Amino acid sequence: TAINPWDVMLCVSGTAIACENAIVVAIICYSPTLRTPMFVLIGSLATADLLAGLGLILNFVFQYVIRSETVSLLTVGFLVASFAASVSSLLAITVDRYLSLYNALTYYSERTVLCIHTMLVCTWGVSLCLGLLPVLGWNCLHDRAACSVVRPLTKSNVTLLSASFFLIFIIMLHLYIEICKIVCRHAHQIALQQHFLTASHYVATKKGVSTLAIILGTFGASWLPFAIYCVVGDPDYPSVYTYATLLPATYNSMINPIIYAYRNQEIQRSMWVLFCGCFQSKVSFRSRSPSDV
Repeated sequence: TAINPWDVMLCVSGTAIACENAIVVAIICYSPTLRTPMFVLIGSLATADLLAGLGLILNFVFQYVIRSETVSLLTVGFLVASFAASVSSLLAITVDRYLSLYNALTYYSERTVLCIHTMLVCTWGVSLCLGLLPVLGWNCLHDRAACSVVRPLTKSNVTLLSASFFLIFIIMLHLYIEICKIVCRHAHQIALQQHFLTASHYVATKKGVSTLAIILGTFGASWLPFAIYCVVGDPDYPSVYTYATLLPATYNSMINPIIYAYRNQEIQRSMWVLFCGCFQSKVSFRSRSPSDV
């Protein structure tokens, strides 16, 4: 069977995703200092994206080496669970950032740790259930009329996944708007205390709001086209439409470690220690909280 160039691109994307996020997972596991709730959530996101990258690679291998409907069903379920965990981890990170600003005085408490662990259990539990649905029978292997644009998932299955994404996107949008309000209110309070808003405070506030817009914009631009196409698309449409919307969605897992991990100074320092072993800092690093964006 001739190899589809789109499948090659997905496999290459999966390889890049797996390599990027494997480094993040290794850094967080290697560094005892990265045990705060913020880094636990970043580790959850990196693990989900790592599994998604491996799933894309396995899907390519099994599609052209081991042609089996059962194996295809397992890999699709694995991909659904991984990407669902990735999107859910992004929501958990957003909630964590909001709580770190809204309850700044009580954030570093046992209640926060319990909240983070609860979010992780819910994130991975729901994602695992979504991934098991096609494996347990919610598929169109024996009823092609029920197939969606993503075979072997049924139309009702992808509708459920798309609806879940839209709900998560709306919640994240609402939380980031609230975060922007809190950041601007803090800047206004500082201005009242100092009788004017300094240039540094204005730049920091503008940078924070811009970063939040970039984070949400990147997430939406990556996943919205695919989620919308899953709802309005028809399985009779050319498969190129599915590939053209699915490929940008995978790029979100490629961008996540850059936004949430590699920009963090604590992870940068741990990376130098992990790969160099002879880190001598000439730059002062400070511990960053989830509210630092």
